[in-house]
Amino acid sequence: MTDAGSSDEKMVGAPRPRRRFERLSSRLFAFTLGAILLIEALVFIPSAANERTAWLEDRVEAGRLAALALDAAPMRDVSDMLTKDLLARAGVLAVAEIEDDMRMILLDTGAPVLGMPYEIDLRLTNALMRSLDTLGAFVAPDDRILILRDEGSTPAREIEVLVPHAPLKSHLQDYFARIALLSLLIALLAASLIYFLLHRLVVQPMARVSESVVRFKSDPGGWTRRLQPTRRRDEIGDAQNALAEMEEAVAASFRERERLANLGLAMAKINHDLRNTLAAASIVSESLASSEDPRVKRSLPRLTRALERAIQLAGDTLAYGRARPESARLEMVPLAALLDEAAGEALAAMPGIELRNAVSPGLRIDADPDLLHRICANLIRNAAEAMRTADSNPALIFLQVQDGALEIEDSGPGLSDQAVATLFKPFATTRAQGSGLGLVIAHELAETLQMPLSLARTGPGGTVFRLAFRA
Repeated sequence: MTDAGSSDEKMVGAPRPRRRFERLSSRLFAFTLGAILLIEALVFIPSAANERTAWLEDRVEAGRLAALALDAAPMRDVSDMLTKDLLARAGVLAVAEIEDDMRMILLDTGAPVLGMPYEIDLRLTNALMRSLDTLGAFVAPDDRILILRDEGSTPAREIEVLVPHAPLKSHLQDYFARIALLSLLIALLAASLIYFLLHRLVVQPMARVSESVVRFKSDPGGWTRRLQPTRRRDEIGDAQNALAEMEEAVAASFRERERLANLGLAMAKINHDLRNTLAAASIVSESLASSEDPRVKRSLPRLTRALERAIQLAGDTLAYGRARPESARLEMVPLAALLDEAAGEALAAMPGIELRNAVSPGLRIDADPDLLHRICANLIRNAAEAMRTADSNPALIFLQVQDGALEIEDSGPGLSDQAVATLFKPFATTRAQGSGLGLVIAHELAETLQMPLSLARTGPGGTVFRLAFRA
């Protein structure tokens, strides 16, 4: 047995569970942590270069102090034990002074110095050189010997100090470990704080918005747990309020559409039954035509016209309801023959209308013959009804092809400004008779065929509609 909660989770359109790193909050945390560590890494290089320079300068200064200790000894003569002690305390291998290209050894253990020498003049370095040398110090061999040069006790002298590279490398590695640990702690703390703030201020509201959008997409009319307006005045608050208003409006629209659909279904059934009833009444009226009663003869034409208008209204309403789902089946259609057939249907009940078909008999166009027949029949019938209502004389419909389009021209009184403004709107007729659906049906069928229907011109001399052929 499945409970309601599990069935609700499996509903169509529900957001799938995300893996941990697919969540926006997790990505924000990772990106923030990575960005801070990257910045710390970029800062570490000049910081480590300064640490290396300070370490080297300390060794040079220690060498100077050792040389001063030597100057304090009588006759600058110290024992080997004291020399080794001075050098060990200074952390250097030897100390010398150079003057006029003459090197004078001040302190030296006397032991051979083994290793690759690497000279460093602290007076000639710049920031770039110090940074490159610092990076190189991490990978240099431990047996390298650093030869440090700096100013001596007088401007004419310079001091030279021999230092093993291994202590410097070890010092930089310890420094890197301390900085890395400190940077990681700072990055974790900052990322956690940013994560918490963004999760509360951005991720959670956006997650609610996202869930509501996905759920609402799956069931716009039935989704009841819609977003509520918020008092936030930032961009997320504006988005949430706009989405809440949109959901409410769309839900109301769906409810209205459902009511209209039910109403339309009921109207279609009523219309169908009404049309059958009117058809039966029309048969009865035909039987009354044989009556010799003068009153019947006077009333019968009005009754017949009323029944014709009611049947036409019912038919147009049903046709309008069926016009939307049509699909076109294209083939090469003989246009002149199709127009004759459509005109014969449209003008069957209006014998006083003259038709002139100037379309070439050999012309064929790419169209759906059924849909094109309905379009042309509606346009011809609409023109004929307009002329019959206005008692136009002559009452002529002229059909011709001009510039890749079929033109249907009548000799009626033309359309009013109000009729032009509501030309293709359903039930917007300005005549006392008619449903106002003939042009609407023709226009929608023309869109299905991709053959644009438009009003070319209208006036006291008549009205022309153009039905453009497919490109």
